Amino acid sequence: MIFQGKSFLAEKDFTKDELQYLIDFSKHLKNLKKRGIPHRYLEGQNIALLFEKNSTRTRAAFTVAANDLGAHPEFLGANDIQLGSKESVSDTAKVLGSMFDGIEYRGSSQDVVESLAEHAGVPVWNGLTDDWHPTQMIADFLTIQENFGYLEGINLVYCGDGRNNVANSLLVTGAILGTNVRIVSPKELQPEEKVVAFAQKFAADSGAKLVVTDSVEEGVSNADVLYTDVWVSMGEEEKFAERIELLLPYQVNQKMIELAQNEDVIFMHCLPAFHDTNTKYAKDILEKFGLQEMEVTDEVFNGKYAQQFEQAENRLHSIKAIMAATSGNLFITKV
Repeated sequence: MIFQGKSFLAEKDFTKDELQYLIDFSKHLKNLKKRGIPHRYLEGQNIALLFEKNSTRTRAAFTVAANDLGAHPEFLGANDIQLGSKESVSDTAKVLGSMFDGIEYRGSSQDVVESLAEHAGVPVWNGLTDDWHPTQMIADFLTIQENFGYLEGINLVYCGDGRNNVANSLLVTGAILGTNVRIVSPKELQPEEKVVAFAQKFAADSGAKLVVTDSVEEGVSNADVLYTDVWVSMGEEEKFAERIELLLPYQVNQKMIELAQNEDVIFMHCLPAFHDTNTKYAKDILEKFGLQEMEVTDEVFNGKYAQQFEQAENRLHSIKAIMAATSGNLFITKV
């Protein structure tokens, strides 16, 4: 595989060896960062950061990653560009591609990021769409590898809204890498059949065991990783009452930790997490629904199993690896 010039739009576009390479390269770059060793593989480049959706970790990670790699990042928010409103995506892509050496996009539409990649002529990186969250996955599986030393045969259990981009990406990425993935969610919020069928094709090659169930007891047993996400994604705020009713039994709490029957189990969350009432958002939920904790309890979030902040830091190193491999002039042996 030649990474040079290739876009990073979805995990499904890469082989097991290629994804593993990016995970291992992320680990290497993390080591260089910790030791203060320069790694300016994108010296002199300009990187466009297109954000139609708000972000903390993705924006910070791409900005710092670009700077560490010697590039200049330029943030372009939803109110800064005419993408899809006064100018077509293809026209915008051609213009930005002529000025920038790489483009990150975070928004709703997978079609938009794919159109950018088709017309820009430079690498395009998916910072999140409604369908997939691929940069998150390299960080997530790096975190798992750091904790256990390997990925094949690990039991990764995702509890919550099984139809969102994180659940989709975990299912497919795990299937490619040989990690067993269980999606534990109510029947109303389980992954689309086409996503499961797609993941099963990869699992047939890797040996990964995929399970979709509404049974917490069945799904959580012998878990190595308990992973959850917010109950309501951006743009779905009107569905809070419905989601709370459906998902409260799937809250990651100490009882669920004990159900895993694994002293080495770790907790992961792609953040932000609603584990207390220390935000305006959480205070509104408390006032409207009387709920102090949502997808994860504060006890678990701040407990000994929690790895979400290491996971968050790994967004930087994984994004750096993706950018360097695809836009840097690196010699990468065949993987």
